[in-house]
Amino acid sequence: MSDLERPRLRIATFNVENLGDTTDGGIGLEERIRLLRPQVQRLRTDVLCLQEVDGQIDAESGERGLLALDALLADTPYESFHRATSVSRSKGTPRDKHNLVILTRYPVVDHRQIFHDLVAPPFFSSAVRDPDKNAPSIIEWDRPVLHAAMRLDGGRILHVVNIHLRAPRAAFIPGQKTGRGVWRTMSGWAEGFFLAAVKRAGQALETRLYLDRILNEDADALIVVAGDFNADTHEVPVRTIRGDEEDAGNPRLAMRTLVPVERGLADSRRFSVVHHGRPQMLDHILVTRPLLGWLHSVEVHNEALGDELITARAVRGSPESFHAPVVAEFLMDGATPQAAVP
Repeated sequence: MSDLERPRLRIATFNVENLGDTTDGGIGLEERIRLLRPQVQRLRTDVLCLQEVDGQIDAESGERGLLALDALLADTPYESFHRATSVSRSKGTPRDKHNLVILTRYPVVDHRQIFHDLVAPPFFSSAVRDPDKNAPSIIEWDRPVLHAAMRLDGGRILHVVNIHLRAPRAAFIPGQKTGRGVWRTMSGWAEGFFLAAVKRAGQALETRLYLDRILNEDADALIVVAGDFNADTHEVPVRTIRGDEEDAGNPRLAMRTLVPVERGLADSRRFSVVHHGRPQMLDHILVTRPLLGWLHSVEVHNEALGDELITARAVRGSPESFHAPVVAEFLMDGATPQAAVP
């Protein structure tokens, strides 16, 4: 069978950055959609992981839903895709900010969110506040992890995990700020920065534990972990999820490692964010070895990417996302183990 005859599977991730929120400059949703819809249509993907999809209140039902996303996807092939979304644990509906969404043309056989299901919130005693007046508090992650299992055309199950890890930006410390982005003391900022690192590392740990549960049931599982990691491949959160063979020192665990697909790109193309003139690869698609065997090509749509620091300040209320979509294309066949699922 030639490459032209083999079935193709395209998987993409895209942080749409506060989709549904009015920008600081007053740019409305319609103007954002005019810019974002061509980017989404260009992906031509079978599975799409989105981050930062905001929720809005429906005027008729009074329920919060993903109305901005519905508007973005209208009159596109994604309008009819199956959908899995993260939800508020208390209400069971989308949150007002930063929801995760998985869109797929394949039937979804199972989906769930993971939020302190495998890792309990750690306790922390502040070093900058009065220890006699402040009892230890718990540190919860900012967002869940979203998993969807879907049945591919050939019968195999594809596991897609959508993540948005905490940014390396200092977390809030009560009484330690004088205003937005202004800290009273360097110690207060340092403690906030430490807490942000704990949250991000904790999300990554819980993701790794969940992946191992899937692999315990199927050692040859087809797994994709995609999203905004807010970290490069060599940083702790990505290393935690990847689980490199040399980190564990055990050759029998090699099949449990995940591989960043963008490694096949030239350095000049390997960036999804530009921060103060410095290109960075913060959005990733990681895959297990059986799925890697089908990998055909990788794209990062960064041609029109603006600088998230400079452009955002120079153009107030810019409608664009400062993250580039990442796409991986796979040419499938039945050569991998367990090519069909009963």
